[in-house]
Amino acid sequence: MSDALNMIPRETLTSVRRPGRQIDSGRRENLIAVASGKGGVGKTWFSITLSQALAQKGQRVLLVDGDLGLANVDVQLSVSPAHDIAGVVSGRVSLKEAITPFRGGADAACRHAGANGRVQAGIDIIAGRSGSGALDRLSRNQIESLCGGLVSLAVNYDFLVVDLAAGMNSHMAPLFRAAGKVIIVLTDDPTSITDAYAMIKFLHAQYPDLNIQLVVNLADNRSHAEKTYGAIQRACENFLQFNPDLAGFVPRDKHVTQAIRAQTALLERYPLCDAASQVHSIAERMYT
Repeated sequence: MSDALNMIPRETLTSVRRPGRQIDSGRRENLIAVASGKGGVGKTWFSITLSQALAQKGQRVLLVDGDLGLANVDVQLSVSPAHDIAGVVSGRVSLKEAITPFRGGADAACRHAGANGRVQAGIDIIAGRSGSGALDRLSRNQIESLCGGLVSLAVNYDFLVVDLAAGMNSHMAPLFRAAGKVIIVLTDDPTSITDAYAMIKFLHAQYPDLNIQLVVNLADNRSHAEKTYGAIQRACENFLQFNPDLAGFVPRDKHVTQAIRAQTALLERYPLCDAASQVHSIAERMYT
């Protein structure tokens, strides 16, 4: 893991410019932003599974696909929403009208089971729109307005989970000002580690009060996950004087791949697998 840290240029580790602004206040503790330094680490799958784990605990959850360029929450869940964020931006529908119930929606969370006896977690979804050039041309005011509308929706739910685009160029970046927690998903890949550290450094500089937590995905075991976390933890302590928490890890599990290929939620198809168990454990931490 030290090799991964050696790949981080020293100026990247140390050069942190703190903006001349006060620490933000008024955070929505029930707003969870899920991010990653790079793509391909399982961020969207984790956002979906975390949302369903929370719903299975009786929580009303709204899952927002904030990856406006490569949106795929609806694809992974095999749903065809009538409206999406592009419709909101264009003014055709409101945010509330863009909500698509999944498995009966948030009001049906943890209230019914399928024919096989497995709990089917109901959540509400706001889908993104892949490859929409109009979204790339959004003005700052439009982005602020969209994010402000999403934050306002948080009062209607126990949890609002936003799946952000990979990297630091997310259209939804203003949500960081209001997020109660930011979960950064990473793997043991050296590029994932270095990019996750760069994101932590940026976020901590901009929002010193932000609650940043890490989830190590595709870990061989707990020890492997702790080594991956330790690589970033040491860099943060040494160069940022900041220590992000480890929210948990998700083991490498063939059932995850099988569920994604089947466009079926893991917690419905393989509710007792190792990956499902670990996501449930992470969901428990969201209450603290």
